[in-house]
Parts: sequence; C-alpha cells; structure tokens
Amino acid sequence: MNNALDIDPEVSPVIMYSTVWCGYCQRLKAQMQRAGIEYTEVDIEVDPDSAAFVASINGGNEVVPTLKFSDGSTLTNPPIAEVIAKIEQL
Repeated sequence: MNNALDIDPEVSPVIMYSTVWCGYCQRLKAQMQRAGIEYTEVDIEVDPDSAAFVASINGGNEVVPTLKFSDGSTLTNPPIAEVIAKIEQL
C-alpha cells in the first residue's frame, strides 16, 4: 500500500490508526484479532498525513483508535460489536 490513507479491500477491510502507547488501541487490536478481523495498522506518530486525517475527522484531535473502512466510513474508539456490525455491512 503506497499511501496509508488508502485502503486495499483485498488486503483488509479496515485501517486502524493508532499509537504504540494507546491502551484503547491495544485492547481493540486484541479484540479484532480474536474475532478474526484483518486490519492494517498505521501509527499516526510516524505518519504525519495519517495524523492529519485522524484530526480532520475528530474535530481537530488526534483520537485513536480511529478506524477507516473500505467504504470510506470511519469509527473512533468503537466497541468491538460496532466494528463487527460495520464489517458485516461491507
């Protein structure tokens, strides 16, 4: 994937924007792995364009985890049930 803002639905249905120190991110990653959900992870602290994207959809705040789905929709710090429901709609 050339641009962390783009998603290849053949690779995974979701991009997770996160940081290495985020406890909420660690929890959601573990839940997604247990549920068998494929995702691509992008650390917004090493990718300024991704940090700007996350801020643009979260009122100027770099809130993680933020998920972007293959249909272009996003969820911020969602419960795993909401992630599963969204993926089932894709």
